[in-house]
Amino acid sequence: MASVYFDLRKYGQAREQYIKLEQKGDATAATYEQILELSYNLKLSDDVVAYAEKFKKADPKAKVSFYVGKVEYDRDNYGEALKHLNAAAKESPENAEVPYMIARSYADMQNYKQCIPFFQKAIALDTSKNNWVYELGLIYYAIHDDKNALKCIIDAGNKGYRRDNDYLENLGIAQLNVGNLDEGVNILNEILKKRPSDINILNMIAEAFYYKGKFQQAIDHWDQILSYDMQNASALYMIGMAYQKKGDKDKGQRLCDKAIEMDPSLASHKQKKQMMGL
Repeated sequence: MASVYFDLRKYGQAREQYIKLEQKGDATAATYEQILELSYNLKLSDDVVAYAEKFKKADPKAKVSFYVGKVEYDRDNYGEALKHLNAAAKESPENAEVPYMIARSYADMQNYKQCIPFFQKAIALDTSKNNWVYELGLIYYAIHDDKNALKCIIDAGNKGYRRDNDYLENLGIAQLNVGNLDEGVNILNEILKKRPSDINILNMIAEAFYYKGKFQQAIDHWDQILSYDMQNASALYMIGMAYQKKGDKDKGQRLCDKAIEMDPSLASHKQKKQMMGL
């Protein structure tokens, strides 16, 4: 009955039959392995831990550490997760999911440098996982390793990662971070074709032009923001800063003062920029 239910993909019923089989005296390693795998697939965390222990007692060579490590990871219990996942790495060194889950555990604790070697190992074991490559790119981005961030994000796209707006935004930022202004702006403009009033994207493009000394292009994009939101004091302030950089200090100062009237918190922003010489 258990086998029939399993073949029909009725996994809950299959699990119930295997448990009945155990209760009738067939407390064997094979039975426990089936219950463990079904409990894991059905996300029955407590049963995974319980039947992993029973399986291990029935067969001391049983490889159960990954199951328990994954459950502890899902519980946000990273200390226990790492203990079991490191054991799983010895049990099944060919399983790419193991170093990936170790990497995720460290990443979730914001221990980014520690997680990188495990991402790299996971990707080496399974080169088909474009999402792992993309995640590694975001980790590099978080630690300001811009060259490796860009490389991984591009690699993920080449491996088939979906080029949605989030991907394009991160790719565009990565290009800008390594100094590729034209490439970065072109990518962000792809997003604007679909989301023309996206103020965040417009601001990123404006800032990219500003810090590259292309002040008129920066002004044009901050003007677009004001066309959608006339009360956006930050955009008005940066337009004023750009005019000052262009040499029109009087006009720029008037715009900055007007922006500060709209949002007095920008006064501290002004003082900081003056101290930095921007």
